[in-house]
Amino acid sequence: MCIGIPMQVIAVHEYVAMCEQAAGSLPETVDTMLVGSVSVGDWLLVYKGAAREHLTPDRAQQITQALQALDAVRHGHDFEGFFTDLIEREPPLPAHLRSTSS
Repeated sequence: MCIGIPMQVIAVHEYVAMCEQAAGSLPETVDTMLVGSVSVGDWLLVYKGAAREHLTPDRAQQITQALQALDAVRHGHDFEGFFTDLIEREPPLPAHLRSTSS
């Protein structure tokens, strides 16, 4: 399984960008050919060194929290705090799974 990592652009070159996962992390070179133009400050979803889509800052934060939750579970720690948007709320079913009968 390949997991996309949210990364923020810190420098832009012709077809690559220097990106970091979090402030202060080591920068990585990311191929941006699949997403088109990027600007410093943009968030990208990166798979194996290639950006696959632009992200909003909120979506980047959600994905980062989900990845942190996976790491917490892996180490036997509590993970509920990473999903505050789901606490005391039942996640809605996607439209194609909802009942059409009344």
